[in-house]
Amino acid sequence: MNFVSKRWMGLGLGAALIGAASLSACGGEGGEASAPVAAQAADEAHGGHGEGGEGGEGEGAFPRLDGAAALPVEKRLAFMSGHVAAGLALYRAGAPNEAAPHLLHPVSETHADERAGLDALGFKPEVFEQVSAALEAGKPADEIEPLLAEAEANVKAMRDAAGGTPKDIIEYLMKTTADEYDAGVDDGEIVNAGEFQDAYGFAVVARDIAAAQDPAVYGDLKLELDLLVLMWTGKAPLAASTPAPEAEMALQLARVKTALASLP
Repeated sequence: MNFVSKRWMGLGLGAALIGAASLSACGGEGGEASAPVAAQAADEAHGGHGEGGEGGEGEGAFPRLDGAAALPVEKRLAFMSGHVAAGLALYRAGAPNEAAPHLLHPVSETHADERAGLDALGFKPEVFEQVSAALEAGKPADEIEPLLAEAEANVKAMRDAAGGTPKDIIEYLMKTTADEYDAGVDDGEIVNAGEFQDAYGFAVVARDIAAAQDPAVYGDLKLELDLLVLMWTGKAPLAASTPAPEAEMALQLARVKTALASLP
């Protein structure tokens, strides 16, 4: 039903809390009883567009672009960073097979268009190729930790060089998090582990970007992003995880959206 994404697209904290009240009043475990009520509220607050927010620019929606390659470089780097963050967490948690698709993203031929202009920002493809080789060789993460740290540092250095407005980048990452969580989780079950894991990675990158800003300005947002990341339990977003209910994820994203709206 794209419940989480609709909440991000069209609702603020007040409307989200209406959904929470519905959850409590209906007494449903994990949002089962209240989900139809909350979804209806989302539709109404979104201008009655139904699934319209998923395909275009509905009322209150953020623009949708046709793939990451169409994004400005700072958002392409944020997108790539999310994949890397998810992959690193999974590899370090002892799940190399789950980590591989995420860590191969920066050097995959499938995503070559996304890398346009990254060489000028210091992209080191050889680092990610070495990570790929280590994955194929079955090496444990602790054996190549310096290499993983180098990959992490390279992505961060490119983000810093690319610039951009932190608020805008975080807003993009949150919209993408909502979309990916919707694609990965349905009725409290993980239906697409890769998308569930991507959502985690985007949330982590958003948190890290907020953490690098002036705490007097970004402190409230950083706190909400910390809480968002904690909604993926354990050390990594493993495919065998129990996901946070969609209603709870939507509520936390609404809190993030409110904190974003308060920034100058």
